[in-house]
Amino acid sequence: MADGSDTTLTSEQAAVQPAPSGLVAGIRTFAAGHGGAKAVIEYVGKRGARIVLVGEDGVWGDQFADGTDVARLACEKAGVAIENEWERELMDQMRPSNDLWRSMARRTMAR
Repeated sequence: MADGSDTTLTSEQAAVQPAPSGLVAGIRTFAAGHGGAKAVIEYVGKRGARIVLVGEDGVWGDQFADGTDVARLACEKAGVAIENEWERELMDQMRPSNDLWRSMARRTMAR
C-alpha cells in the first residue's frame, strides 16, 4: 500500500516491538534544541518511514524508522506532535539553511 498502512502493527505487536530508544532520543534532542517540534511521517517503501521534524525556530531535520507505526510510536514517546500532512503553515515555518540552498543549486546546475 502506498500510504504505509501495510506496515501498521496491531496493539499486541506494538507492545512487543517498542520504538528504538536511539530514535526516541534523537527526536527528543531535536525538539529540545529547537524550542519544540512537529513531525510529518512519510512512507518510503521497504526502507520504512522518514520522520521530518520541523522545529519551532524553522530548522528542520529528519530521522528514519523501520515503519510508519514505529515512527508514530517514537514521536509519541518523544512528545512530538504528528501532523497528518504538509499544511501551508508548517511549510511556511521551515527555513532551509544556506548550505541546503547551495547543495540544491549544485544538483540543478549539474543536470
